[in-house]
Amino acid sequence: MPTADLCIPCHKQIHALFTNEELAMNLSTVEMLKQHPDIQKFLKWIKKQPSTRLPRISKSNDRKQKKR
Repeated sequence: MPTADLCIPCHKQIHALFTNEELAMNLSTVEMLKQHPDIQKFLKWIKKQPSTRLPRISKSNDRKQKKR
């Protein structure tokens, strides 16, 4: 399966929101990820942060309840 070059915060946020299975089945491209409302909200926020900042990323409540 191909991979995408992502910054560390974006990579962590994606895995905080979605399981690997969800990514493989429903969000398998960068374009599809960019269309998801939760990712759009994160991208809007992260663009305002200094590039030297590495934000803490926590799993979403929905993700915490899902099995890996």
